[in-house]
Amino acid sequence: MRRTVVLLSGGLDSATALAMAIARGERCCTLAFDYGQRHRAELAAARRVSSALGAERHEELPLPIGQLGGSALTDARIEVPAPGGAGIPVTYVPARNTVFLSLALAWAEVLDARTIVIGVNAVDYSGYPDCRPEFIAAFQHLASLATKQGVEGRGVAIDAPLIALSKADIVRRGTALGVDYSLTVSCYRATDDGRACGRCDACELRRLGFAAAGVADPTRYVDTGQPYE
Repeated sequence: MRRTVVLLSGGLDSATALAMAIARGERCCTLAFDYGQRHRAELAAARRVSSALGAERHEELPLPIGQLGGSALTDARIEVPAPGGAGIPVTYVPARNTVFLSLALAWAEVLDARTIVIGVNAVDYSGYPDCRPEFIAAFQHLASLATKQGVEGRGVAIDAPLIALSKADIVRRGTALGVDYSLTVSCYRATDDGRACGRCDACELRRLGFAAAGVADPTRYVDTGQPYE
């Protein structure tokens, strides 16, 4: 069984991507980052998901990119917007996936892993530039040039298995694989105990994904009304 590094945020997408890698028979080592995010319940969720799905090892790295500011996810002075805005939203964290993948690449070399799994999704996403297929392709090229493994012909593959799936497709796939989505946290303003606000973009995408998939949404929402009408 080959080793695989899985970037695990504790959210719905990364949990599904981990379940898919495990179903393929890979020995998964999961990696989460404490990057100064305001919604810190996701770190506990990542630990729960990694354990529940049977990952071989889980690491949580401190990564102080939040100190640089520039995102509503790391700066309490920037309000998390309501869904539906145009352009790249203020919840985008500058260069986050580039940094995450770089550190995952370093760990993959240490572990002699041949794959890095990232749960980015280019269909139901918030307009983030580092969730696009072009970004994944560019980082794949970088990985082949910048590592000992790549130079020796044993390069690490960047696998984004959800990139062309809708949120409903992701929910269906994960449900079929036995993912317990009640363990996950997707909300941009989650409470310390993991309850979702019910009003942010991440909550809307998650809620609509479960509804379109015909799967009961196990999310614990603070706001149980109809915030999107």
